[in-house]
Amino acid sequence: MNVMIQRKEPKPDLLPAISIQNKSKFEVYGEEMIEKEVKQSGNSGRVYLPPEWVGKRVKIIRID
Repeated sequence: MNVMIQRKEPKPDLLPAISIQNKSKFEVYGEEMIEKEVKQSGNSGRVYLPPEWVGKRVKIIRID
């Protein structure tokens, strides 16, 4: 089975606005929010989430 992936470039008028501090504004709708610090885990980082969230979709946004 051959799968062809085509990448579309965003139109310039649809790009997110970037402020002087190089930060973007995101508007996200969801069920719950938790703010946590990422901890060291080998050569990577890790964030523990509640077990009720297993199998759910999440979005991670770095705020600093």
